[in-house]
Amino acid sequence: MNSAADITVPRKRAFGGYAALVAAGILLSRISGLIREGVFAHYLGNSRAADAFKFAQKMPNVVQNLFGEGVLSASFIPVYARLVAKGDEKLAGRVAGVFVSLLTLAVSVIVLIGVLITPYVLVVTAPGFKGEVFDLTVILVRILFISVGVLVLSSWCLGVLNTHRMFFLSYVAPVLANVAAIATLVIFGSRLRERELVIALAWGMLVGSLLQFTVQLPFVFRVARELSFGFDRRLEPVREMFRNLGPVVFGRGVVQVSGYVDQAIATLLPTGAVSSLSYAQMIYMLPISLFGMSVAAAELPQMASHTGTVEEVASALRKRLTRGLRQIAFFVIPTTVAFILIGRPIVAALYQRGKFTAVDTMMVWYILVGSTIGLLVATLGRLYSSTFYALGDTRTPMRYAIARVLVGGVLAYLLAMPLEPMLAAALRSIGVQTPGGAVGLGAAGITAASGIAAWLEFVLLRRGIRRRIGEGEPLTAYYARLWVGALLAGAAAFIFDRFVGAALAARLPMRFVAEAAMACGLFGIVYFAATMLLGVPESRATLSRFRR
Repeated sequence: MNSAADITVPRKRAFGGYAALVAAGILLSRISGLIREGVFAHYLGNSRAADAFKFAQKMPNVVQNLFGEGVLSASFIPVYARLVAKGDEKLAGRVAGVFVSLLTLAVSVIVLIGVLITPYVLVVTAPGFKGEVFDLTVILVRILFISVGVLVLSSWCLGVLNTHRMFFLSYVAPVLANVAAIATLVIFGSRLRERELVIALAWGMLVGSLLQFTVQLPFVFRVARELSFGFDRRLEPVREMFRNLGPVVFGRGVVQVSGYVDQAIATLLPTGAVSSLSYAQMIYMLPISLFGMSVAAAELPQMASHTGTVEEVASALRKRLTRGLRQIAFFVIPTTVAFILIGRPIVAALYQRGKFTAVDTMMVWYILVGSTIGLLVATLGRLYSSTFYALGDTRTPMRYAIARVLVGGVLAYLLAMPLEPMLAAALRSIGVQTPGGAVGLGAAGITAASGIAAWLEFVLLRRGIRRRIGEGEPLTAYYARLWVGALLAGAAAFIFDRFVGAALAARLPMRFVAEAAMACGLFGIVYFAATMLLGVPESRATLSRFRR
């Protein structure tokens, strides 16, 4: 067990070590989240109650992402990390305390207003919900809104712990929230009707958010020993945070509006579109969180801690950025190929049971394939944004986010609504099935549009960073080797599943899980073997880390 002194002073670790800790915490959190979604699908499937609950989660998540993770990443962590790096614990503790005090006040007011105006907001954001579905959504949003304030405080704990290099705990804490949700579903799933079950689940998630916050709090007080609360905005570091706050809130707000636009379009599609979109999102957000967020979260406090001349800082950032991009691409490129070629057995293993049918599996797979268009660049973009934040620039990512949202919103409407019949006809003409009709293809159009918009944001972010810190190491040849390895692995796994795996798994217990395990296992073996033969150093380094 480390002493308090050991924890207070950020420790040095080889590149990838901190990212591995973040990834491990996120992996456990996401696995528990996937289990939660699987249990949810079992009891609720793609029902109207499921649509209501999935949409209800969106509105509180906006506030959480806006004032929790977004603000912390861009305004709090860089300033707090610099103070900690300088060894000024007293000022760092005062700044952290003032920040959370002001954050708590602001979020409390927003939560109160949100609870009061929920019906009026839903009239605009959920135009397709009427009658009982609309009324149920109002109830769920109000319950879930209460948990937002707690989750924002949990995000503040995450920022403090990350700065002191305690990465694992803060990212594994959401497991407790997922366990609370799973327990609620299992206990009441067979006893309550769908409407009452989702209301019980909302209360269960509130309990889970409290658990997630309280498990981190003792460690925050342990590492931030000079923590003191108040509302003193005269401190220069606090004023710097608030100077960065406006662009962050606006930029994040624009991104959240984009998510709302997607959900609003989905409510105009037949029943099942909102929940199918959510099921797919849970899967395609896994690599973004596991690989993009883990690297970006681990690198941000270290990038922000660099001191020296402008060129020395730029050189250090280029090296960290290049290594981070390589690490992210090594995992996300094969994930993209896997979602396309063996996505069906993956979705079936996670969800196909109870009220979730084979047709539902195909719909979610289509939506997942749509997301692969921008999966890699959306994940790489996390690291580029963190580099801007480390430089104290929150306005540039905001402008790029606005461009992404405008393009994505227009494309999402076109692909989900007026162009959907043309797309369906084109697919049928070449013999491709279109399960779920407008639900499957319409929702897939939404994720495809988001992917196209992510490419625009990525190009702008990359160009902007190159102007600020210079050109990094060329990665085109490296990416090409990863694509070759991933395509070889995908082809091997697809052929095996098509002609051997599915038939073999049909004779085994938990057939869908067995099928996915065989396909994914073969994919992983071939990918690592191919990348090792192609001379990709990350392959051996990753295997070595797993062995340790």
